[in-house]
Amino acid sequence: QGQVVESGGGSVQPGGSLRLSCVGSGFDFSTSPMFWYRGVPGQGRVLVAEIGSTGEDENYADSVKGRFTISRDNAKNTAYLQMNNLKLEDTGVYYCKGRVVGVVDYWGQGTRVTVSS
Repeated sequence: QGQVVESGGGSVQPGGSLRLSCVGSGFDFSTSPMFWYRGVPGQGRVLVAEIGSTGEDENYADSVKGRFTISRDNAKNTAYLQMNNLKLEDTGVYYCKGRVVGVVDYWGQGTRVTVSS
């Protein structure tokens, strides 16, 4: 049974930085695209960033382009989300998802990010 576990959330002031981590296990991490979502009240989970299995393809929501960077280390079965210049509207629960293509998506329990002054 596969799973992903997020960590790294916390509270920061506007303009601050955080790095989220997502460790995958129980599935072939190195062939799985990885995703970060943010829970938004009334909208559900909104895609923030995604990265292909080799790390060469990255896509971002317009709201985070230039501030967030997604990356992965397949040797450590870990995906990251580096968040810089955080804004109030970045507040939320961040979820990691690992996709076994054509088979199943594995969601984590989420890690909370609070940006406040």
